[in-house]
Amino acid sequence: MRPRQLHSASAGFEAALHVDLLPDGHRSRRLHGHSFFATVRAELPAGWAPFPGGEVVELQRRMDACVAPLDYAQLNAIDGLAQPTDENIARWIRTRLETTFDVPGIVQIGVQSTAHTGVDLDRAGHAHLWRRYRFQAAHRLPNVPLGHKCGRMHGHGFEVILHADQDIGTGDLGIDYDRIDAVWAPFQIALNYQCLNAITGLENPTSEVISAWLWQRLKPLLPELSWVTVYETGSCGANFDGAHYRIWKEMTLDSAIRLRHAPAGHLLGAIHGHTYTLRLHLSAPLDEVMGWTVDFGDVKTQFDPIFKAIDHRPLHEIADLPDGDALSLARWVLDKGRAVLPALDRVDLYETRGCGAIVIAATATQELVPV
Repeated sequence: MRPRQLHSASAGFEAALHVDLLPDGHRSRRLHGHSFFATVRAELPAGWAPFPGGEVVELQRRMDACVAPLDYAQLNAIDGLAQPTDENIARWIRTRLETTFDVPGIVQIGVQSTAHTGVDLDRAGHAHLWRRYRFQAAHRLPNVPLGHKCGRMHGHGFEVILHADQDIGTGDLGIDYDRIDAVWAPFQIALNYQCLNAITGLENPTSEVISAWLWQRLKPLLPELSWVTVYETGSCGANFDGAHYRIWKEMTLDSAIRLRHAPAGHLLGAIHGHTYTLRLHLSAPLDEVMGWTVDFGDVKTQFDPIFKAIDHRPLHEIADLPDGDALSLARWVLDKGRAVLPALDRVDLYETRGCGAIVIAATATQELVPV
């Protein structure tokens, strides 16, 4: 089976709002504002864009036009947004993209209202609210080989994202951010400024073990929990949905491209370039001794020759790369990467923030999971 292929585009907007569904006295009942960031991910059919390889630019153009009425507006005055929760904004964007801007195959709409708050509307229409938390902690991995740097006591500024399935479809507030905060609060106290190895159940505190430890304790308190994401650093981490583990390693590359199928005179047909964000996702069973699925260090080492072949390079000169668009490059990375990293099952490649392509292997065990 061929891998799933998605294109992604994003747009920001500044807007004011108030949410009357909240209890009296809640701060969000007052008129206030946010810098919103919205993203669409879609499986676009062949021939949808003006030319092959032009999908990201075309999707971006339609996304910008879709959210334009929201920019510097009071959202409550927008038709269909009398109660502008993050979920309702996401549903409004999805409907408008499908009906007014002819964007087919939408898999996910994301709306981020603050740096630590947002919602992802999935293919089935479920709204997964998410909340980001940070804690500072030390740890060491006791079972790594002698000389492995993670065997030494060290520390991280960890981040945790809790995703909870609203799954009501009416726009009314069921689970909300305040409830997620209340459930998380004791864990913040338990983890922040601690040595994780001293906590029962975290004697071997890898990202995978931490995510599962949190899931097991949070799920009974928050039945709506969809998955737990743990950032060990800004560029790597793990998530767990109660059944499957996934880790990712992120890197940037600075490369030149041109699109072979761009029409004569089109800007994308000329040599240009991007600082790409490349994210490798790997899924594998948990090694019960090591406490990880794949060592982040092994991912970096095994992938390094492929990375060097595309970083600071003219990508359009790679003989077996069909074209210089994000989807072609992401598909190329997945093919090359799986030869050295069999657990690799998804590649995200962004030309700019939120704009790029995602390729998911047919063998992937999870639905599209944002990190």
